[in-house]
Amino acid sequence: AGSQLREIFDKINNLLSGKSVQSGGRTVSVTQHPQGLDFVYYKLAEKFVNQGEEEVASHRDAAFPIAVVASGIWEIHPRVGDLFLAHLHKKCPYSVPFYPALKEGTSVEEYQRMLGYQVKDSKMEEQDHFLKRMSGMIRLYAAIIQLRWPYGNKQGTHPHGLNYGWRWLAQMLNMEPLADVTATLLFDFLEVCGNALMKQYQVQFWKMMLLIREDYFPRIEAITSSGQMGSLMRFKQFLEECLQQKEIPLPKGALQSSFWRS
Repeated sequence: AGSQLREIFDKINNLLSGKSVQSGGRTVSVTQHPQGLDFVYYKLAEKFVNQGEEEVASHRDAAFPIAVVASGIWEIHPRVGDLFLAHLHKKCPYSVPFYPALKEGTSVEEYQRMLGYQVKDSKMEEQDHFLKRMSGMIRLYAAIIQLRWPYGNKQGTHPHGLNYGWRWLAQMLNMEPLADVTATLLFDFLEVCGNALMKQYQVQFWKMMLLIREDYFPRIEAITSSGQMGSLMRFKQFLEECLQQKEIPLPKGALQSSFWRS
């Protein structure tokens, strides 16, 4: 409910503002230790990214309530935003976007970690689990860039707004696609913030969508094996429907004004 989100937001904001906060049956304050605030900034940013990786990966609609809190905290405490991006880029290089190249002298295991895979006892995680985590983080990022905390300062601008989403999309299309990964993440990104980008960029946005269909999609298709067709077909269907209807629907789970009255 909206009222619960406000409570969570206020608690985090109070903690970062140096006030005493109840947590786990104790009263805590960042002023209790000289590095207290730095530590909390770091851990909070890490927690936001973890929620993308775990929560949003399993429950896609969770992207919006988490993102609106993260965006509001970022606006008041810019340090959290910088650290959020640092954690995000490290865990999901595709959010930069960046595809790490295999350098001489790098072990296979090390390289897999650079690509964002979890490696335990020299065993790499399953591809579908990896994609699910990457999707969760991209969806959270795509939600953050379009959402603002509704009770914040209406004068200021979004600390990391839709222009960053536009840049991400343009940079993705300037890179050679990766099988499975590119189709999955473009679909996730456009499904979550395509509607907002469409409203903001209008004609330019539709030019970009046509470019994806005519030029970029065939390039993804060319490197996709028969076993990786699922994500590609899902993306194709989404593109076709949007271009046909000249509309990108509001994402499922988007927070409507009625939510804040709950």
